[in-house]
Amino acid sequence: MEKKYLELEEISAYKMAAAFSDELWKIISDWDWFNKSSLGIQFIKSVDSIAANIAEGFGRYHKKDKMKFYYNARGSVYESIHWCEKAFKRKLITTDEYNRIQQKLKQLPKEINTLIKLTNNLKI
Repeated sequence: MEKKYLELEEISAYKMAAAFSDELWKIISDWDWFNKSSLGIQFIKSVDSIAANIAEGFGRYHKKDKMKFYYNARGSVYESIHWCEKAFKRKLITTDEYNRIQQKLKQLPKEINTLIKLTNNLKI
């Protein structure tokens, strides 16, 4: 039997974070220049770094190295929550957008924690 290796695109946390950053990109792309340059860039960078850190951790060999990037991804989730709050208070996103974004941001740490736990249990 051929051994099947896990692919990055099969990791739930990565898929969720990558799709979410594309959704947020569409929202922020409609903002005016001032709001994009002052808050939007920060917001999209923090959201993009969630999936990027998961991808980088996935590509690392050593368990502790992998987990460091997964922890960074989780930190980026909380940074993104901060920017979401700012965007809502400054009326850059609607209540519906805010609720959808918050729902996804609250789900991501759970997914990342599962990834950390699975990685920690690896025998490498």
